[in-house]
Amino acid sequence: MTRLFILLLLYLVIGCNIQQSSSSENKSETSGVFGDSIRYASGYTITTYDGYTKVEVLDPWHEGRLLQRYLLVPRENPLPDAMPVGTVVRVPIRNIVVYAAIHVKALDELGVIDDIAGVCESRYIKCSAMRSRIKSGLIQDLGKATSPNIEKMIALGAEAVIASPFNHGGYGAVEKTGIPIIECADYMEADPLGRAEWIKFLGLLTGKSALADSLFRETASNYIKIKALTENIVYRPKLMTELRYGATWYVSGGESYMAQIFNDAGADYLFSYLPGTGGVPLSFETVLNTAIHADIWMFTYNRDEDMTYSALRSDYASYDRFEPFSNRRIYGCNADRTQYYEEVPMHPDYLLAELIAIFHTELLPNHTFRYFMPLRE
Repeated sequence: MTRLFILLLLYLVIGCNIQQSSSSENKSETSGVFGDSIRYASGYTITTYDGYTKVEVLDPWHEGRLLQRYLLVPRENPLPDAMPVGTVVRVPIRNIVVYAAIHVKALDELGVIDDIAGVCESRYIKCSAMRSRIKSGLIQDLGKATSPNIEKMIALGAEAVIASPFNHGGYGAVEKTGIPIIECADYMEADPLGRAEWIKFLGLLTGKSALADSLFRETASNYIKIKALTENIVYRPKLMTELRYGATWYVSGGESYMAQIFNDAGADYLFSYLPGTGGVPLSFETVLNTAIHADIWMFTYNRDEDMTYSALRSDYASYDRFEPFSNRRIYGCNADRTQYYEEVPMHPDYLLAELIAIFHTELLPNHTFRYFMPLRE
């Protein structure tokens, strides 16, 4: 996805991109802010030195390559000598511009909502506190991430842009403004807890490392405890997912974090054979041949009204050829009415419990559903 910004050379005061030629790093390396607690995430590393912290984001599309190197320097300190080449970011960052709702939600949980100056794609933000602040003007709506309001962003004095990188994607003129672009490739993690662990990176950026660590430890502990419920199950319902859009049906690859959650919840995910961590485009015929005899069908959608069986058939008549349609075992999540996309990446334990309550009701008979509901007629 390309982000287009207007070039402005005035904004070079704090958090500018600095390329230094020194090849030797400070030798007082320690085990890092979080010690050895980066246990699940494979997409970034943290190393601390005297006077700065190095965060390296790995390129998820090219093994062995570095996507970004960030050098986090306390804003009140002078720049250390002999830092490696990288993007210098003065921390804690303030006046943050955020492109994705998931990162808005994570910053809200870290208690730095006042440091968010602007957002893109505000229509996808469901958090009531955030929507209230956007409506009142405390947080500026910058429009679409592909074409944000450049003048407004500059006027905010943005110190950093938090974005989700895409393969072969760029950010247009923003790359020349000196405003650090913080690339969070969390969505490319294969492990649900690996994706959630990116909150530690946001904690470093915002001066909330201790809180970020605490939030993640609670999430990881909950996930592991809930996952243990399915250790001795025998029956694993055959699961199909998602919907057809145009001529294409996208499903999660078998190496994705969603496929891992389905497995941990005790389901036989019918598309687990597909390689990759992202979405895989399939034809309707391929999905039909693979999943016509599925036990359960789950999908997310975004509509003003909740999906029904009649609406599903009206959208595409051949949907009724799948057994979950005739057996009335379809569950939908209306993302327009829930915080599914905002919460699940940082709280996979929420979704895991919900899936187990659907696949193995006897294990969590009193579960209160927050995302998925059975379709009505």
